[in-house]
Parts: sequence; structure tokens; C-alpha cells
Amino acid sequence: MAAPELHRFTLPNGLRVVLAPDRSAPVVGVSVHYDVGFRSEPEGRTGFAHLFEHLMFQGSESLEKLAHFRHVQSSGGTFNGSTHPDYTDYYQVLPSAALERALFLEADRMRAPKLTQENLRNQIDVVKEEIRLNVLNRPYGGFPWIWLPPVLYKSFPNAHNGYGDFTDLEQATVDDCAAFFDTYYAPSNAVLTVAGDFAPEQARELVERHFGDVPARQVAPRPSFAEAPPTSELRGVHKDPHAPLPALAVGYRLPDPATDLDGYLAYLVLSGLLTDGDGARLQQRLVHRDALVTDVGSGCGLFGPLEARDPDTFTVTAIHSDQVEPDRVLAALDEELDKLAQAGPSAEELAKVTARWAASLHKEHDRMVSRTLGLGSTELLFGSPELLYELPERIAAVSESDVVTAAKALRPDARAVLTVAPAASADSTTDLPGGAA
Repeated sequence: MAAPELHRFTLPNGLRVVLAPDRSAPVVGVSVHYDVGFRSEPEGRTGFAHLFEHLMFQGSESLEKLAHFRHVQSSGGTFNGSTHPDYTDYYQVLPSAALERALFLEADRMRAPKLTQENLRNQIDVVKEEIRLNVLNRPYGGFPWIWLPPVLYKSFPNAHNGYGDFTDLEQATVDDCAAFFDTYYAPSNAVLTVAGDFAPEQARELVERHFGDVPARQVAPRPSFAEAPPTSELRGVHKDPHAPLPALAVGYRLPDPATDLDGYLAYLVLSGLLTDGDGARLQQRLVHRDALVTDVGSGCGLFGPLEARDPDTFTVTAIHSDQVEPDRVLAALDEELDKLAQAGPSAEELAKVTARWAASLHKEHDRMVSRTLGLGSTELLFGSPELLYELPERIAAVSESDVVTAAKALRPDARAVLTVAPAASADSTTDLPGGAA
């Protein structure tokens, strides 16, 4: 897909705006990314960013509860929101005739969400039930994104459970919510993205009409979450009473994509070489040849590639039988990484992986919702929405030597290893660092 024209401007209240017109289909995507995620939560407020995401759907000072839902769905659209380590997004995809309606709705809740005790109590219960469903009562729930960070990282922002702790959630007050909104939900801490079927001059006029009078507020500088990488192998255990088989997750630090994007992309290619398809190296070695694991995967980012600022995590995960010791899996992983570090991939192997990545990116960003969210997140995190359309070519340019460099960095002394103890052996395991298990 050819890169569309992009229009970028900033309103007087500080709101950054990205317009990406594409008249090929009568559909528009509208998203707002706020520069606040799990890592911005203070101690004692675990899961607060996720909780507040829910509250933003509970009405505003001008619209009653559920009105946002009805207006979007009655227009033939869909909507959602999600919380990530470094941002929270809200989005909808609608027929292009409903563009102004979507802009009004997002501006309305940016101006003043309805923060009441009733809404807060209700959404605390909703979030707790979501945690029960997706983590506490599900085999491998939260694996590895909740349980690996406290092994690999030391600081609270990087290591804590961003989904939420019941004790911290129960202590949240309406005043806490109001302070969180004032601190992080200012226009100058957000990016509005509009993609799809519209005329740029018309969209700009609508954006200025609906968002221009949202009051400006000062935002404190975002702190750095950087911390030193490990200097020796770190290990932890998570007890999972629902897991039928043991599992392990191996985490390594990635290069900072803001300062070394090409180095970061080399790890994306390395991930494809290791686990993407039956012909990938770890699939062949661990699943088909040695039969050490039943499933293996790898990837950049706990939420996907380029979904967070530095520090970010490269992961390798595997599920294996209780007859296989984790160290056997780790030894095989190290051998395969060493082969790539010494000889690199073949030209054919490299070309297959880079072509697959490029094709998948083109396909993914042809979807309106993915394109809208990708433009917003790359603007917020890296100040470059154009990056979304540069990625296929930049990944295609990853060389054999780039992969060799990446593989060499994945050493045993630079990693964290999390093992998951299933129901049969959970009673005999130890906790994660800090009692996180």
C-alpha cells in the first residue's frame, strides 16, 4: 500500500494532530493517544491507568453513561480503548459521514469525563472481574507480560503489574481520578489521529471546531524509565495452579528504538528466523527434532513491536512437558543463537523472513483501525507517524551482519528467565522477586 499524504499540526492548547486522508473507501478512523500508561503509575496505584481507561467510557458532563456507545454504534461504527506501558488509546472506525460525530465524542470526554463514586465503584468491579477472567483463573494468564518484567527489571515503573492489584484498585478515590485526569489527560499530552475518507481542509476545520476550546493545562515532563541492563542471568518462578504444563519465558533488553531503530528492527528479523513458521530455527530444533517443547514463540515488545519506549523487551517463550528440564531448553536456545552469531542466516533464509515481515506490515496497515492506531502511536512515542510507512523498506534492508550483531547480544548473562510451575508442582516453587507471584 502506498504511503498516503500526512498533515500534522498542533492546536494552541497543545493537542498534536495527524491527518492521513485516503479516499479509497468511505470509512474513517479516529483515535486519541494519551501519553500515560502502566509505567506512569506511582507506587500504591497499580492498575490505575487501566482503571481510568474504563472510566473514560462512563459518560461526560454533557453526555450520559453509554451515550458514546450508542452514538458510535448507531452510526455503523465500532470503538474500543486499551492501556499500554507508555500510552492509553481510544479509537473508533465509522462511515466517513460520521466523522464529525466521532470528533465531538472524543473532544467531549477530553474536556470533562464524568467521574462519580458510582462510576468508580462499578468500574473497579469490572476491572477486577477482567483480571480474574484473563489472569487469575486462566492457564498461563498474564504470561509473560505480567510475570517476566519483575524478573528482568528492578524499578517499580518497569517491573510492576500494570493490569492491576486488587488492594490498590480498592483504594482508588474519585479525587485520585480527578488528579490523574488533570495530570495526564491534558490536550498537550495527547495525539489526535484521523485517517481515511475526508478532505484535509474539512477535517482540520472540524478538529479546530471541536478540540480548539478544550482548556490547555500544563503537563509535567515525562520521567525517564531507563535502567541498567542485567549483568548476570536473573531467574524467577511464577506459580500457576491452572497451567497443565510447565513453561518458561526468556527476556532480553532491546536497543532503544528512538536512537537505534535499525538495531531494534534487526531483532524483529531475528525473531522471524527463530520462530516464525515450521521452518524457523527454534521450531525445527525444539519442536520437530529434539521434541523438547510443544510450543515456542518469540518477539519484540511485551505488547508487540514498537509499542513502547526504552526500555523494551525481546522475549522467547516455550511450553514443555514436566519431563523436560528448563535448562535443556535454554541450552538448545543458546546453541541456536550461537550458530546465528557465528555464521549468520543464509541469504535465502534472510530474504524469506524480511519479505514476510514487509508483506504482513502492508496487510496490517491496510486495515483502517490498525493504520489509525499505528500513526497515532508512532507520533506519540517517536514523533514520526511517517515511520509506519517506512517500516517495510527498513526491515527489508536488515542485513546478515545486523542479525549477527543482534544474536551476539542475546547472551545468558544478559537475560532473565521466568519459569512457570504448573498445578502439580506449584506447592514446591519459590516466588518471583519481591513476592510478585
